[in-house]
Amino acid sequence: MASKSRKDRTERAAIVQQLRLEQQRKERRRALLIYSVTGLTVLLIIGGVAFSLIRTEANKPDLSAVKSYKVTPEHVQTPVTYAQTPPAGGKHNPIWLNCATYPTPVPNENAVHSMEHGAVWVTYRPDLPADQVATLKAAIPSTYAVLSPFPGLKAPVVASAWGKQLSLDGADDPRLEAFIREYRQGSQAPESGAACTGGSDGTLPLGTGGGMPAPSGTTQP
Repeated sequence: MASKSRKDRTERAAIVQQLRLEQQRKERRRALLIYSVTGLTVLLIIGGVAFSLIRTEANKPDLSAVKSYKVTPEHVQTPVTYAQTPPAGGKHNPIWLNCATYPTPVPNENAVHSMEHGAVWVTYRPDLPADQVATLKAAIPSTYAVLSPFPGLKAPVVASAWGKQLSLDGADDPRLEAFIREYRQGSQAPESGAACTGGSDGTLPLGTGGGMPAPSGTTQP
């Protein structure tokens, strides 16, 4: 009888051990499955992010056509003849142009001073269609940007910053946004971050800080 009891206990112990081993195998399989799924998910996320970055980089507007100029800041009270049209920096009036959208041409000398402070100056042909002008107005930031017509442009739209300039095909050229993002308040400006308000509204007469006469009627931000 005692022998049978020991046998039963041995058999039960063997069954329990088998169940434990089977449970351990199930747990290992479950853990392996979880790790595999987790790893696959992580790889998919990494792959998706990498693909998104590659696609974003591929679709990034090309700014290789941006021209760079060596320009030196200097305050003058007289009109300046600039090497670029429109100017991309250089000598300028002691008073900056208020950053704003202007319906008429503005004094070069004051606008150049604004670029010295980190502003981007976007100019367009006076005969640019009204809908494209409206597109430009919508694209211009409310600060550190000047928008105005400019007679004699070789391109429909030209974006300028201190020492930098890019001719654009029109108001919807995707490079405009990229140019503004790259150079607005950029390190290329000698006094980036200095005031872009509290200066000239473009109407001051010659000799009083305006640089040259200009039509009135600005729209301030």
